[in-house]
Amino acid sequence: MAREETMVSVEGPDGSRELRISSPSRLLWPEAGVSKLDLAHYMIAVGAAFLAANGDRPITLQRFSGNVDGEQFFSKNPPKGAPDFVRAVDVVYPSGRSHPQLVIDEIAAAVWAVQMNTVVFHPWASRAANPDNPDQLRIDLDPQPGTWFKDAIPAARELRQVLAEAGLTGFIKTSGNRGLHVFAPIEPAHEFLEVRHAVIAAARELERRMPEQVTTAWWKEERGARVFVDFNQANRDRTIAGAYSPRALPAATVSCPLEWDELDDADPLQYTVATVPGRLQATGDPWAGMHNSPGSLEALLGWWERDLAAGLGELPFPPDFPKMPGEPPRVQPSRARNKEPGQP
Repeated sequence: MAREETMVSVEGPDGSRELRISSPSRLLWPEAGVSKLDLAHYMIAVGAAFLAANGDRPITLQRFSGNVDGEQFFSKNPPKGAPDFVRAVDVVYPSGRSHPQLVIDEIAAAVWAVQMNTVVFHPWASRAANPDNPDQLRIDLDPQPGTWFKDAIPAARELRQVLAEAGLTGFIKTSGNRGLHVFAPIEPAHEFLEVRHAVIAAARELERRMPEQVTTAWWKEERGARVFVDFNQANRDRTIAGAYSPRALPAATVSCPLEWDELDDADPLQYTVATVPGRLQATGDPWAGMHNSPGSLEALLGWWERDLAAGLGELPFPPDFPKMPGEPPRVQPSRARNKEPGQP
């Protein structure tokens, strides 16, 4: 039996490219009825906005062997057989080792990634030419059990004000799931650790203003029914789904940029592979021109130093990171309290 496949035409800087899509009718999202070919057409439809948000950055591909309910894996290295219009850039991981990572320069590369069973695109906060210095400050507002998307909205609005007071302009998007992502363009003048410290400073200021609604507690047992400000997403090699990236969730939702005045009425389930192309065509890209006026981290880093002087130090890093200077013990608080005196 002949393999099912089709060809799609993708316009780009060097003209039209003809790309093969195998198993085009396979439903990647069975519940939503969205096929692999539908996803390829989606990427073409949102191409310019997707590239503006995710292009020219090291990117990790979240790939699936079947549909979004099945086995998945992450590709950091360029997959074998990558076409000549797909490039890579060497990046340094937290371990200190260096390795090439995929970069998307035209939408044909994203469509090729779909052919390689990619569903979610995870771009770095830095550019390919300067991977060690982010040009985006990113803050992930993650509602914890007992809270929902609507609980992240007032936190996002107050965070926008915090960033404005620090001289930064906040941009908002849905995560595609329960939360919200707030980005601010910054000058690429600081390494990841300093950007993380700026994020922690903003997160602590937000927590001071909304202590009943927001938390920076790393350990889940301490968060309660609040919105967690995930500062660890600012680390090197930590990524969140890019703007206009689909999510591997039943409704085929998309991480969708919004205007701030849309936020109160927003519903993450409204922004899907089926609906976002039409929305983009009708209203334009809320993140267009994001990087026209990047801001400085000087104020936030000043807040970080102020908090250090007040006794607020480093926060925990992800468990796969090497032990970092000033980091508190990586032990769950309840386990630490239950240890016998003198027990290692």
